[in-house]
Amino acid sequence: MHATMNLSASPITARPVWDRFVRVFHWTLVSCVLLNSFVLEDGEDLHQWVGYLASALVMTRIVWGFIGPRYARFSSFPPSMHDSVEQLTDLASGRRRIHLGHTPLGALMIYNLILSVAVICLSGYLMTTDMFWGVEWPEEVHEAAVTWVKISVVLHVAAVVVESIRTKVNLPRAMVTGYKKLP
Repeated sequence: MHATMNLSASPITARPVWDRFVRVFHWTLVSCVLLNSFVLEDGEDLHQWVGYLASALVMTRIVWGFIGPRYARFSSFPPSMHDSVEQLTDLASGRRRIHLGHTPLGALMIYNLILSVAVICLSGYLMTTDMFWGVEWPEEVHEAAVTWVKISVVLHVAAVVVESIRTKVNLPRAMVTGYKKLP
């Protein structure tokens, strides 16, 4: 279940939330997606190596989701339609609740991005194999997944900005420092 706090007139406290691995994973995967989406040419060696790095990151993050510290574990942010609807209700009603780890909607986005990047990596790899060389569907899946990730990233960044303003918790800073400064 998601750990939440009701906002009150208490002093600001810094709570450790994101461990070093989660932060390095996050920013390194951001770099991989940006490089392969906007800088490197499709099919060139460096594009493939960045893809391999993204694959290794995703696989390692999945393992870390089972053995890492509390807020890195998938069990701390299970996908929940009920909790997601509740967060949407909070947004619509103006109720502010702080989630110590991922918010319910944030959890859905994390699962979405991990799965989508895994699809990009797998389809990209398939395009390099003899078995799928010249076959169209892996390239089509790859391109569709890249487009989906770009859309998801825009939604993710927008949601982080909205939630940071709404809850008065600087979420980008927390993903850099590892600490959430909570009212």
